[in-house]
Amino acid sequence: MLRKIRIVIAAVFFAGVTLLFLDYTGAVHLWLGWMAKVQFLPAVLAGNMAVILALLLATLVFGRVYCSVICPLGIMQDLLAKLNPKRSRYKYRRQLAWLRYPVWALFVAAMVLGAGSAVALLDPYGAYGRIAATLLQPIWMWAGNLLAAIAERLNSYAFYSTDVWLKSLPTLIVAVVTLVVIAFLAIRGGRTYCNAFCPVGTTLSFISRFALLRVKMDESKCTNCTACSHNCKASCIDVDNHKIDYSRCIVCGNCLDECKFGALSYGLTLSKKNKPEGVDHSKRAFLAASAMVAATAVAQEGKKVDGGLAPLLDRTAPERQTPLTPPGSVSARHLATHCTSCQLCISSCPNQVLRPSTKITTAMQPVMSYERGYCRPECTRCSQVCPTGAIKKISPKEKSSLQIGCAKWVAKNCVVLTDGVSCGNCARHCPTQAITMVHANPQDETSPLIPSVNETRCIGCGACENLCPARPFSAIYVEGLEEHHNY
Repeated sequence: MLRKIRIVIAAVFFAGVTLLFLDYTGAVHLWLGWMAKVQFLPAVLAGNMAVILALLLATLVFGRVYCSVICPLGIMQDLLAKLNPKRSRYKYRRQLAWLRYPVWALFVAAMVLGAGSAVALLDPYGAYGRIAATLLQPIWMWAGNLLAAIAERLNSYAFYSTDVWLKSLPTLIVAVVTLVVIAFLAIRGGRTYCNAFCPVGTTLSFISRFALLRVKMDESKCTNCTACSHNCKASCIDVDNHKIDYSRCIVCGNCLDECKFGALSYGLTLSKKNKPEGVDHSKRAFLAASAMVAATAVAQEGKKVDGGLAPLLDRTAPERQTPLTPPGSVSARHLATHCTSCQLCISSCPNQVLRPSTKITTAMQPVMSYERGYCRPECTRCSQVCPTGAIKKISPKEKSSLQIGCAKWVAKNCVVLTDGVSCGNCARHCPTQAITMVHANPQDETSPLIPSVNETRCIGCGACENLCPARPFSAIYVEGLEEHHNY
């Protein structure tokens, strides 16, 4: 019964979280957005103490059920493990403490130092998000209307081929490598990743060893048949010594279903038996893990036109001195220290403005670029779907006066000066009227009209940059601000 309940809940969570990354309309987020917010690390980074305490309490009562019913990467491992043709494919293994705890320490250090790239690589939710958003969403998008979608996407790739692929390539490589590694470990050894590499699993293991409800083994009924051990995906049942390593047990229920002699049961136990070998069971580990979690939580479409003035050559992204970060991200530093690079905001952006960063220090975190669209003032999708608080919720009204960057005019690229034609595309489409057309020579009313930017009104939406007809570089582009502020 326990196993069936676990499978049903896990299926609901896995399907729901996956749909969040596949959905590009935003409809699913209205109903299932909470599933991303109850993931452990996003809750920690968002400072959501209610969710953190609920997950820690659930672990203290039931054991590491989070890993088997809520974490999408954990559930994906179970699905991949089924590809192993052997029915009894596991056996007891001593925990890899020499690997497990150094990885956890590295992860904690990365969080404290604000090393977002290292945190993103180790976070299980972020890892699954990159796999779903990068590898699965295109298939989902094409499934409804295959021919039309392929034609549209090929046209998009043909227009922005170099930029799109080069910008997305690092994230794609990371997603593929992550999937291959997870699949290999899962098929070969079940929950190897969870119990040797995953920092969330290790954090919860400090608490799960004290769980009130556990899988218990009755030595008088056990026949040492090893059926339980061979079906334990966490490889934590030592039949020879009749011990269970509760720091690794994810309460999947497989062993309970396989035991034909009633030697295993799940229930309340206050016994100090079955301690995992080689582990300090003092309460200091529990307190240290809880303190780390608490401290970190607190600290922490319109159609594009060219005006008929220039041929549609490939558009090249400008070299911005300061990257553009999404409205609601507060600052580049805030985003870097709170984002897990799960790609949920990127996969949800209806204007195709967000893309993965290629810089080492902010690898795979969202940055903005306006080659494919611009950030419409009424759209707040990314702030609504972010589960970590890296992009804080804002309203369209708040966004319309929030400055994330400022437009800069580049005279040598402007068609007014290079081709001698009238344009004004940037001024016509500026939603805040921050751009006006003025005479190049104020003393000569016959001189060409060129754009002038009022920096106090520009919000950095990118409409001017996106709709500028100049190629390959826009004559006007948006330079990011380190700190966002209202004008």
